[in-house]
Amino acid sequence: MAEVKASVICGVLAAFLCSAVLGFVEDLDETFKDTRENDVWLVDFYAPWCGYCKKLEPVWLEVGAELKSSGSPVRVGKMDATAYSGMASEFGVRGYPTIKVLKGDLAYSYKGPRTKDDIVEFANRVAGPAVRALPSKQMFEHMLKRHDVLFVYVGADSLLKEKYNDVAAELIVYTYFFSASEEALPESVSLSELPAVVVFKDGSHFTYDEYEDGSLSSWVNRERFQGYLQIDGFTLYELGDTGKLVAIAVIDEKDPTEQSGRLKTLMQRVAKEYREQFNRDFQFGHMDGNDYINSLIMGEVTVPTVIILNTSNEQYFLPGEPIESVEQLVQFISSVLNGSAQAYGGDGFMQRIKRVAFDARSTIMSVFRSSPLLGCFLFGLPLGVISLMCYGICTAESDDSLDEKREGFTDEEEEDEEEEEQLQAAELKGPEEEEDVGEKDLKEKKTD
Repeated sequence: MAEVKASVICGVLAAFLCSAVLGFVEDLDETFKDTRENDVWLVDFYAPWCGYCKKLEPVWLEVGAELKSSGSPVRVGKMDATAYSGMASEFGVRGYPTIKVLKGDLAYSYKGPRTKDDIVEFANRVAGPAVRALPSKQMFEHMLKRHDVLFVYVGADSLLKEKYNDVAAELIVYTYFFSASEEALPESVSLSELPAVVVFKDGSHFTYDEYEDGSLSSWVNRERFQGYLQIDGFTLYELGDTGKLVAIAVIDEKDPTEQSGRLKTLMQRVAKEYREQFNRDFQFGHMDGNDYINSLIMGEVTVPTVIILNTSNEQYFLPGEPIESVEQLVQFISSVLNGSAQAYGGDGFMQRIKRVAFDARSTIMSVFRSSPLLGCFLFGLPLGVISLMCYGICTAESDDSLDEKREGFTDEEEEDEEEEEQLQAAELKGPEEEEDVGEKDLKEKKTD
């Protein structure tokens, strides 16, 4: 009896907790457009049939609970974009799921990993002010420890500050922006002139120069990553917005070798020691394994190796010989930069046809590997039906042609044809049958 009571109590508590978690995420309808203006909303636009949306659902409940428990002003909701397609279109929804922070008249799209921590961090960043103040050295040092890349405006009001505020409002979806007075800077930081926009990363700091670096927005977009990264598919997608070529050391971290370690070290050294020469045009990093690269280039690269990707036009570059030294790596990167290196791939017509065929083959192979019976059913059954249809069409055409030939004969021609068939049949008979026929003819003559 005690066990039954315990199970009932556990069930009630589970139901209560489930309902409480569900209460942190609001179901939105057509009234949302008129009632949202006074709040900051984090909204998941989904479709009931979408598999990715179903996968996101438990994460979304965790996001709602986390933001509620932390006291965040962000309200969390979800909207069926198929039921309210007009409203979804107004917010720029083009696929499912689409995650947006709606703040006044602005809508910020989330394109990062669909994990609780990443989504919560994005919501809190966008919900706050575009530029946050750092009033003291202690606060400055605290933020330096928390962020790998830190953009700071230093100085009084100026035209540069107005530009900085505009860029922060535009790029807040990617990174944080701060402002500070010169007194709040660490003692190790000395700026030659003020006002200035400075990025702190890789254990150093770099100042924006309008004449050398171009527009402030472009500079921030290029500098928002560390000089050297561990790269995966998602990071590579984000790097596409920077306009940089991506130099990657492809290694196997699960089975490290001396050559892999040396290649990774060479890439790190070039990223740091040759920053002034290559930082504007190249992003450096390493990738674990070659599966993603192989699918990207529709080929196969050995591990370890070096590859440079141009994400804007899907071209890639491979060294002509193994990279053994910093000098060789610098020479290879320089050849890509000056256009003398051999380029492969691209986004031309033939490459697009090749991509379609490659993706189709990959899909079929993955289906057969995961479920051979399902693969046979999905692809074997249609091929069998098509084969039967083709066979039926071909045989029907041959029968129709014979009928057409017969319909074209006159009565006399048909009689002649029958006589010819009889003669052919007689020729096929054996000599014994012919003798029997001759004896019958003699007997008939005698009786006559």
